[in-house]
Amino acid sequence: MKKYVILIFVSLLLSTCTYDIYSPNACFNEDVLPIFISNCTYSGCHNAKDKESGYNLTNYDGIMKGISPKHPLQSELYNVIRGSNPSMPPSPYSKLSDKDLNTIKDWIKMGARNTSNCKICDTTSFTYNSRVKIVLQSWCVGCHSSGNAGGGYDLSDYNGVVAAITNNRFLGSIKHQSGFSAMPKNSNQLSQCDLTAIEKWVASGYPNN
Repeated sequence: MKKYVILIFVSLLLSTCTYDIYSPNACFNEDVLPIFISNCTYSGCHNAKDKESGYNLTNYDGIMKGISPKHPLQSELYNVIRGSNPSMPPSPYSKLSDKDLNTIKDWIKMGARNTSNCKICDTTSFTYNSRVKIVLQSWCVGCHSSGNAGGGYDLSDYNGVVAAITNNRFLGSIKHQSGFSAMPKNSNQLSQCDLTAIEKWVASGYPNN
């Protein structure tokens, strides 16, 4: 009987454990850079102009000043964003998600290389939930959410994205066209692959699919 009680306890313990979402293919330009751009480069923070605390987090060289390759816990930038009460991003901005933290952690573990084009470009899939939303969450939501609606636009949900599209600001901004505020701010424009998928979705009538 005692053996069974121990087995049940161990099973319950294991079922309540949580593990990091390992991202062995974390790519700097597609996965890591947008996390820093979207969450750390607001006006007055870690952009090329302001360089708060000496950090410009808009490019690889600037980010690497706070990274110790293969050693996340020895990396200043990782330590200030992790934990239950991280110092960055500062209040009132939201802390990074577990997924974003794990992506950065795994990228550092892999050597923090300046990698790009790690994934096959797929422009055949351009639904909102499986394609467009993911791109916006990576690059835009840090500056355009319900709690921080930069420019008055909340791109964290479908209705907010539609509002930006119908106001004729969305495509012009992400394509860096003249007369529009280039987005993502403090960064190059999205990859041609992502732009093509988004344009196809908008051209199809931007369905909530």
